[in-house]
Amino acid sequence: MSHGDRYLDADRFAQLRELRASGPAAIAEAHTSRTRRPLLADDGRLFILAADHPARGALGVGDEPMAMADRYELLDRIALALSRPGVDGVLGTPDIIDDLALLGLLDGKVVVGSMNRGGLRGASFELDDRFTAYDVDGIVRDRLDFAKALVRIDLDDPATAATIEATARAVTDASAAKLPIMLEPFMSTRQGGRVVNDLGTDAVITSVAIAAGLGSSSACTWMKLPVVDDMERVMAATTLPTLLLGGERTDDPDAAYASWRDALSLPGVRGLVVGRTLLYPPDHDVQRAVDTAAALVHDA
Repeated sequence: MSHGDRYLDADRFAQLRELRASGPAAIAEAHTSRTRRPLLADDGRLFILAADHPARGALGVGDEPMAMADRYELLDRIALALSRPGVDGVLGTPDIIDDLALLGLLDGKVVVGSMNRGGLRGASFELDDRFTAYDVDGIVRDRLDFAKALVRIDLDDPATAATIEATARAVTDASAAKLPIMLEPFMSTRQGGRVVNDLGTDAVITSVAIAAGLGSSSACTWMKLPVVDDMERVMAATTLPTLLLGGERTDDPDAAYASWRDALSLPGVRGLVVGRTLLYPPDHDVQRAVDTAAALVHDA
């Protein structure tokens, strides 16, 4: 997909804007009428597109700091990706999910509501990651299928305590609602004023141990974990079902695909949650990137 191409025509976006201005009740109607599906595919796997980065002020992809700023282009790329075989669903904040619902793109898809987006990229309060998007009540109201929370843990930043406490409440609420919730934990530090996630094997294992214990029940808790060295040790650290995250876009997508393939074969790994890497690939061929990842997940 080149920058000038569109999968959706301009009329669809015009209708979307008109509905948002003159008929906002259509959003609730779209969620109420959405056709739902079982969480896992027949093969027990799940491939989800992630599109919740903009709400945290993270608009960059690779060396393009505003790559995700054009909402038309982002929605268009998501629409194309969702049309491809093997793509099970999408993860987003209410603005994205509501747009996709109004566009009629969520039928038969697993829809994941992103919860804590208050840890704005580059902010002094970044690790005080407030729950500013979906809450469990909102996810249940809109008949979504899954919740997601980011859990960055900096042992030197007191703001981490508030994030952990809020996440524990979200896990408890999700369990009470029988709603699956995926936690994306990292051990994090500040380097040169930036929050950096530690992708060392021991750090990832430590983050899993902390996150898995949050909330009054783990019955509905999943992990969303990066692919790192010695993933066998990481997956041996938890019995919770796990989805792999795609991470930052790389100039060597073949290497990323190879690492995902290896990790997908491990016990407990149920699939992938990938966003910018596939929606904004270096060659802009969204269809090919998405099809490649779908084949890895579903062994096509």
